[in-house]
Amino acid sequence: MSINLLDLAQPGALETLEHEYPIRVRRQADGSVYFDLRSLPLSSIEGLDEHRIARLARIVRGLAFTAVDAARSGHPGGSSSKTEAVLTLLASGMLAFDAWDPKHPGRDRVVWSAGHCTPLFHALVALIYECLRRKGERLNPDAAAAATYPEHLLRFRRLGGPSGHVESHSPLADACTGSSGHGLSAALGMAVLHRSCGLPTRVFVIAGDAETEEGMSYEARNLASNLGIENLTVLLDYNRFGIDGPIAQVLPFPYLNHWIAFGWNVIEADGHNPRELAWAIRLAVAGFGNRKPTVVLYHTIKGKHYGKLEGTADSHGTPLPHAEYLELMRALGFPLDEQATPAQALDIVLSQLDAADVNYLIGRLQAARSRVPPEPHLVHVLKKALNEEQPIDYRSLQRPEPLPAELVFPEGENVPTRRATEAWFAWVMERCPFFWIGAGDLAKSILTGKAEQVRGLLSRDHPLGRGIRFGIAEQNMAMMSVSMAADTLPGGYRPMTVFASYGVFSVMMANAVRMALIGNDVNPRSRAFFILLAAHDGPETGEDGPTHHGLFWMSLFSAYPGIKVYKPLDANEAVEMLFHALSRGEPVAFSVVRPPVPVFRRGNGVPPAREAIHGAYVFKDYAHNGKRKVALAVCGGQMMANVLAALPELEDRADFKLIAVTAPQLFEELRRQNPEHARRILSDEDRTRLMAFHTGWSGFLYPLLLPPDWHGRIFGIDRFQRSGTPAEIYAAAGFDPPGIRDKIYAFLKS
Repeated sequence: MSINLLDLAQPGALETLEHEYPIRVRRQADGSVYFDLRSLPLSSIEGLDEHRIARLARIVRGLAFTAVDAARSGHPGGSSSKTEAVLTLLASGMLAFDAWDPKHPGRDRVVWSAGHCTPLFHALVALIYECLRRKGERLNPDAAAAATYPEHLLRFRRLGGPSGHVESHSPLADACTGSSGHGLSAALGMAVLHRSCGLPTRVFVIAGDAETEEGMSYEARNLASNLGIENLTVLLDYNRFGIDGPIAQVLPFPYLNHWIAFGWNVIEADGHNPRELAWAIRLAVAGFGNRKPTVVLYHTIKGKHYGKLEGTADSHGTPLPHAEYLELMRALGFPLDEQATPAQALDIVLSQLDAADVNYLIGRLQAARSRVPPEPHLVHVLKKALNEEQPIDYRSLQRPEPLPAELVFPEGENVPTRRATEAWFAWVMERCPFFWIGAGDLAKSILTGKAEQVRGLLSRDHPLGRGIRFGIAEQNMAMMSVSMAADTLPGGYRPMTVFASYGVFSVMMANAVRMALIGNDVNPRSRAFFILLAAHDGPETGEDGPTHHGLFWMSLFSAYPGIKVYKPLDANEAVEMLFHALSRGEPVAFSVVRPPVPVFRRGNGVPPAREAIHGAYVFKDYAHNGKRKVALAVCGGQMMANVLAALPELEDRADFKLIAVTAPQLFEELRRQNPEHARRILSDEDRTRLMAFHTGWSGFLYPLLLPPDWHGRIFGIDRFQRSGTPAEIYAAAGFDPPGIRDKIYAFLKS
């Protein structure tokens, strides 16, 4: 007698199954459910033609293996083991996806955490659009531009062809992936985003088992369970191999424990059995009424049908010799002769895609399309959930004139710049419901808590919260946050995120940021705006010692294209630079300090704080008194205060121009866009007589000087310091007023 799992909706049905199959069905103490579907006599599912899926799986493998052979490069192992699972997801009737409009905001999101499985990914997308092309289906312009067709597979991993890792501009892909373990965190961010807007969207993750080794995936599994993110489903290929060998070599205890112990629902299935896979996906979507995320752990053979490499770790990224490729293709039923070119091989594979296959797949695509709600309906749902008739996103926020009192800090007082970000984030949160903020268990220190409390903390019982307590999990925090910011909600609303840690720890988030910047570059329509708050920058964390001195973090983010490092001198500059970042919508790494620093007095030759948005400005111009002219570029509020304290004893020797530096990358941009303005700040002549001072890595200011004359003219902290008060560290580094005087004296004598 077959089991119809739709009956699980009936009261007591799960308990009955648990009694009948005590090893296969268990409810854990935390309420999560374990369910092993393997070899159960499951009933058939309407619309799921298992014979047709088997035919399509063979064709997809033929396309994928041919792409790898043509490129002599790629990842056939995981691609082949996941083939039935991804095809079944598409055919299950559970995925909301519109192939005719693949970026419809009401779609379910799909994240290929196994981003290397592009032979499968591109083959599947090519199959979809080949079928639609054969039926003469009309696509919207975006779909037509993003679609992959079989002939494109001949340029796989070649310039202009389908990419070697998954990129977010493609249909059925909503994140750029390839860095192991990052995709789960990206998917969690999207699931949190949509759930916290009251939307019915689900997020599916295509993952491999070796990713569980990645620490970031631990962080994501923990937070997803803790927050009750029930709209997240992981389809996990359990083939037991990584790249180098069996995953058991590095995961010492039973694999199931890595998911059950975190309170996830776990469903096991045969990954090459469409019926079991389809039921597993249906159960995951229906949930078990326990507000838990679900992992479908499906057992597979890595590199299935890939010749002698089937069932080995070597199938991961090793193309077979061409002769062996021809042999396996024949074994799959594709009669290739020895002289067959890749183009001819594609033709032979596609010749076996018959009209019934095409009609079936298009029918399942139409079923998937029918699950995508109309956008006006989703906008109504979103507005109702947020209880706002006309919500706005960050793009509608503008710097008010004049600034409100809470965003203006008294000149002449000493104020930590972290107080400015605290006030500004709260101001934005009060006005913008599409703003999420969190810190790596440092809210009390970095001061994100005020903004978090405006709309409350996100939790299992408060799903509409905008403050996220990530715990000590910087990598997951960053990947979640940048992925949230990269999505577009119904109505065209764009999220904005802030994620915060100490500057010294921000390097742990660099790869997540890098992945987001790649997404911004390859998919400009989904360009993310986020702020990485790098707190306790410079030697201001002196007492903590070298483990916490934020001296070198900016080197990474200065090198990445698409993000800029902002380092305001004081609290009022911080506010102005935040508004500037908002107006640009470009990601920033934003530096703030812990101890009080001077809020500089403006006027009497000192420009307003708003000048900081140019990346550099003339804080004090030459007196033109006939003395030798020396330009001083200064980065850091306390450094500027110390330079000002040092100058009175030096002004009888030289005529000094002070240039405040807040973002060298912004200043380089000004040099390109408005060279005359830039020359007024720092002329080529000034650059020949410039000294530069930075409270961290000296290379941050390299763009301001003319090489090769950096030695003796640019001063930063280029070695690890020791524990001490900030004043002591400044002195030890030679950046207290006497140390600065000595450096300038030496320069004047040279």
